[in-house]
Amino acid sequence: MKIVIINYGAGNIQSILFAIERLGFTAVLTNNPEEIKAADKVIFPGVGEASYAMKMLKESGLDTLIPTLTQPVLGICLGMQLMCKHTQEGDTTGLGIFDVDVIKFTPKVKVPQMGWNQIYNLKSGLFEGITENEYMYLVHSFYAPLCDEAIATTNYEVEYASALENKNFFGTQFHPEKSGDVGEQILKNFLLLTPNF
Repeated sequence: MKIVIINYGAGNIQSILFAIERLGFTAVLTNNPEEIKAADKVIFPGVGEASYAMKMLKESGLDTLIPTLTQPVLGICLGMQLMCKHTQEGDTTGLGIFDVDVIKFTPKVKVPQMGWNQIYNLKSGLFEGITENEYMYLVHSFYAPLCDEAIATTNYEVEYASALENKNFFGTQFHPEKSGDVGEQILKNFLLLTPNF
């Protein structure tokens, strides 16, 4: 199985790489469109500021490539947010894969939300063998509101979508690669998904 981690200058890719290796798989870091298209599974990470990350995607043409991919794709943290229609962070137009706009938590709560929080209302093969209310690790100031594509919910000020799914595209606001055994099981579930989209 060929696993690609998209390396576009805005991802915390080493921790994802190590998590995949702990599961017994090997991943390739690349921004080469042909390599990405040829992969069996694609991971789209993201750390940092949305408008800068989108600029990096556009410079490499990945903004047009990613929405056309037909294999399973997993966006993590900012990667998931960039897969949405728009984010308030930097007033950034996203890839439009998920039909939701990303908004900022209000000043009523401490931002970023940093640390462990629960996921529930789990609705996808991504969460095979995962029990409700497990704790996952999150670091974010912006969130995707609940929508039809939500496959996990977390509560911080409001209930929001902590994971999304649309056909072959998946996104997690939390960091599975930093969420211990449960997070690694979610990564493993993604890597073992059988495409039937």
